[in-house]
Amino acid sequence: MVMNKIETVCGYSCSECSYLWKECTGCGNTRGKPFWTQFAGVDICPIYDCCVNDRMLANCGKCPELICERFTRFKDPGLTEEETRASLRDMEQELRQRSRRESGHSTHPPKRQGES
Repeated sequence: MVMNKIETVCGYSCSECSYLWKECTGCGNTRGKPFWTQFAGVDICPIYDCCVNDRMLANCGKCPELICERFTRFKDPGLTEEETRASLRDMEQELRQRSRRESGHSTHPPKRQGES
């Protein structure tokens, strides 16, 4: 279990990344310029740039286009296709839950009549 979770705009968990505190301090601390941007040929993470700079959102969970092509444009080369899909599902779930929490809504689906 991660004690000090670092929340990112994209839903990725920096706290679980092996590069954290070595090559990177998290996208919030680097203002969207994590270590990997130099290898991807971009100056700023496209997801961070769109979310924070263009749309001025706290995270992508607030965006009606979640999950957009920016999430699949730069894939982690160390992940299989299945791992990538699972990671995207986890990120989307995290963002939707965070968005509901920030809006004051329950993170659990409403109970149906007769359920306890």
